[in-house]
Amino acid sequence: MAFDIEMIKKVYANMASRVDAARENVGRPLTLTEKILYSHLWDVQPKVAYKRGVDYVDFAPDRVACQDATAQMALLQFMHAGKSKVAVPTTVHCDHLIQAKVGASTDLAVANTQSKEVFDFLSSVSNKYGIGFWKPGSGIIHQIVLENYAFPGGMMIGTDSHTVNAGGLGMLAIGVGGADAVDVMSGMSWELKFPKLIGVKLTGKLSGWTAPKDVILKVADILTVKGGTGAIVEYFGEGATNMSCTGKGTICNMGAEIGATTSTFGYDDSMRRYLTATGRQDVVDAADKVAAYLTADSEVYANPEQYFDQLIEINLSELEPHINGPFTPDRGTPVSQMKAEAEANGWPLKVEWGLIGSCTNSSYEDMSRAASIVRQAVALGVTPKAEFGINPGSEQIRYTIERDGIIADFEKMGTKVFTNACGPCIGQWDRAGADKGEKNTIVHSFNRNFSKRADGNPNTHAFVTSPEMVAALAISGRLDFNPITDTLINDNGEEVKLQAPEGDELPKRGFDVEDAGFQAPAEDGSNVQVNVSPTSDRLQLLAPFEAWDGKNITGAKLLIKAFGKCTTDHISMAGPWLRYRGHLDNISNNMLIGAVNAFTQNTNSVKNQLTAAYDTVPAVARAYKAAGVPSIVVGDQNYGEGSSREHAAMEPRFLGVKAVLVKSFARIHETNLKKQGMLALTFANEADYDKIQEDDTINFLDLTEFAPGKPLTLEFVHTDGSKDVIMANHTYNESQIGWFVAGSALNLIAAEA
Repeated sequence: MAFDIEMIKKVYANMASRVDAARENVGRPLTLTEKILYSHLWDVQPKVAYKRGVDYVDFAPDRVACQDATAQMALLQFMHAGKSKVAVPTTVHCDHLIQAKVGASTDLAVANTQSKEVFDFLSSVSNKYGIGFWKPGSGIIHQIVLENYAFPGGMMIGTDSHTVNAGGLGMLAIGVGGADAVDVMSGMSWELKFPKLIGVKLTGKLSGWTAPKDVILKVADILTVKGGTGAIVEYFGEGATNMSCTGKGTICNMGAEIGATTSTFGYDDSMRRYLTATGRQDVVDAADKVAAYLTADSEVYANPEQYFDQLIEINLSELEPHINGPFTPDRGTPVSQMKAEAEANGWPLKVEWGLIGSCTNSSYEDMSRAASIVRQAVALGVTPKAEFGINPGSEQIRYTIERDGIIADFEKMGTKVFTNACGPCIGQWDRAGADKGEKNTIVHSFNRNFSKRADGNPNTHAFVTSPEMVAALAISGRLDFNPITDTLINDNGEEVKLQAPEGDELPKRGFDVEDAGFQAPAEDGSNVQVNVSPTSDRLQLLAPFEAWDGKNITGAKLLIKAFGKCTTDHISMAGPWLRYRGHLDNISNNMLIGAVNAFTQNTNSVKNQLTAAYDTVPAVARAYKAAGVPSIVVGDQNYGEGSSREHAAMEPRFLGVKAVLVKSFARIHETNLKKQGMLALTFANEADYDKIQEDDTINFLDLTEFAPGKPLTLEFVHTDGSKDVIMANHTYNESQIGWFVAGSALNLIAAEA
């Protein structure tokens, strides 16, 4: 459970020597991001100045973290790697498979019964292979990582896109698919295209109703959901140093929503305070000795335009609280403009639910500031107009806020306290009445608000904002309520006004917990048995994917031409489907069921070219697979945006899809497709997307000449006999082409074991 101080000291020793060598080699001052990247190169010393956004580079991360939904497939793959123990510190966290419905104790008991088979599997695999295991109810993976494992200057990967949360403690923490995690757990290097750098200079200081959440909501509005793709965001300036460590974590967390590889902050006093409060004074002592290496060189922040590929400046003293949404986290609206925006767009003004928590905003400070608003409302005699729910980030947070009376404050307003888990943020919410599909509005402090994400209702307008704004909007029951200027009417008919939130950055009496929920692995796991029943509908051992036959793919059918936004939620939904994350055959029944068919504008209905009938996407894919007919998927911009779930790549691979051809990819999904031995291709000319017809048959003309930097040629044969020849770009290097040839990256690992 505890941090490994000797490992951290070793990282710092390497950092000092490698950063000095890199600075001399590059011939200029270095950003913090570059210092961490160069100090974690797989090679002993940096040999070249890598070209940003161009060169693929091998890195050696310090640790791996997996959440239970993605850990199942990752560990099933690791079992094929032939290793007796993980090569780097690794943890598994049970936070996704707990549904929010009644309240913490009831919901956790139900989850422990319904998902016992999965939890037992994860526990036994962790025990066998030297992996730390965090039990159901212990908390959300990213909050636990921040509390226990994150450290300034480190590099980690995690099988969840919000692994980036640890940037709040000065790490480069990056979300990946399970196959990437298996590489690192197996003792291999981890490959990443050397990222571009976006600098965000924060001036001024947050005050009043404005919170750290508003910083990333503003950045998301500026950059959009794909503006950070291929880049790392580095925050700096007086505004950054004036902010709490967990506030920094919130900002980094939602960097996933702009497509950023990760985000980070330089080491400062807020990190020292947080590390000390969470029992890691040894880390502070070690970090202080190399503090100059844990932030950018002074010249960088003095002249940032010379060192970053893009620069954004935000004055926190002028920043207004934001409410982003609906249906996308990058549509930002300042609170003062919400009334006009909502009326113009026909958004429901009545707020039905307010939800606080998720990995983004579940810290002590978040709960403390939100509770200050609730206390005011109680004292002023205001009955909340919306329902209210909270998810504490960890058992340590829950125990501490219960001790300090914060939970009692929430409960005075009838708040439902859900389990220390993801809950509604990932669709694990059994919301009463959601099945009616009524148009409604909810507000939450989560990170994503895609259609159907929280409750499965496509007509739920979900808006993302800070915990304190969630509290205010839920109490008022109005989306257009501005707590800075507006008043409320209390139960006595009196006009009252909420004051700006207040709260403690850290608990005055320190953190406390009786049982954090951690299980240490066996010293020797060789005798630990891992059993998977062949009749289980939750778990299924994996069979290797077939290697490429060395020939051109011909006679392929178009499975679907996806229109518009197609996230990993559209490709492989969460919610009730989470129960099948360890069973590839069963989970494949949700493949692309949320994607919009460009020809009909319907979801989960595509034409089966073998029968000319329409059927579900998985059913048509299975029909093609059974007939030995390959298929391809065509998509739009930023295809695969959202969660890191590799199921969105494994399902098409399992059902016979050979290639995904899109206008552009989200980073993690493109890598996941490559890892699973698929062809991840982009239109050389985006306008060619319009040439794809519903009954097309596709032939690859030069796949036998597959090589780095060489576009592929695809022939689309239409039913009238006409043809369109389309050029498709790719970003495969030699080793990645090796994954395709072998059938998957895992096939190569297993062959070398």
